[in-house]
Amino acid sequence: MVSIAVASGAADISQPAHIHVGACPAPGAVKYSLTNVVGGVSQTTLDMSMNTLTSQLPLAINIHKSTPQISTYVACGDLKQL
Repeated sequence: MVSIAVASGAADISQPAHIHVGACPAPGAVKYSLTNVVGGVSQTTLDMSMNTLTSQLPLAINIHKSTPQISTYVACGDLKQL
């Protein structure tokens, strides 16, 4: 389960979120799509273990401003090894 909770989430805007290859501040291509962040919250179940996911590091989670402004990131965080 990938859970996102951000304090400054826009209440009325659906913000796309993804796991990208690479690290912040300039990650690469989208590796996994996540459920859009709405009101600062998103939950997505990926069909893999945490060990499988972290074996693919470096990876970063990005939240985009909106679908029309997909190229604008409003948050970026690197995934870490457990």
